[in-house]
Amino acid sequence: MVVTPPPAKVVAITCGTVHNIMHPYCHKYALFGESFPSECCNELKSLISNITISADRQSACSCMKGLAFNEKQVNRLASIPELCGANLPFKIGKDVDCSKVN
Repeated sequence: MVVTPPPAKVVAITCGTVHNIMHPYCHKYALFGESFPSECCNELKSLISNITISADRQSACSCMKGLAFNEKQVNRLASIPELCGANLPFKIGKDVDCSKVN
């Protein structure tokens, strides 16, 4: 008889990690309306490279929703992928259902 261990539990990226990746340049732009720094694109690309499975993308989506507190902040945060010419695998917005992100 062969005994196999149970499958490993998938641990999704944490909000702390998402916030650390997106800090300081994207935070300053999204939250405080400072001018858009090109370094933010490096942060976004780093995030994208760290969210390769569905659980990571769903978690990152939820974390990004939690970063912005008002409509202006949400709009600035949502504009980052386009400003960087990057393909974030989910939309950023308060009305996004992150559980449906693949």
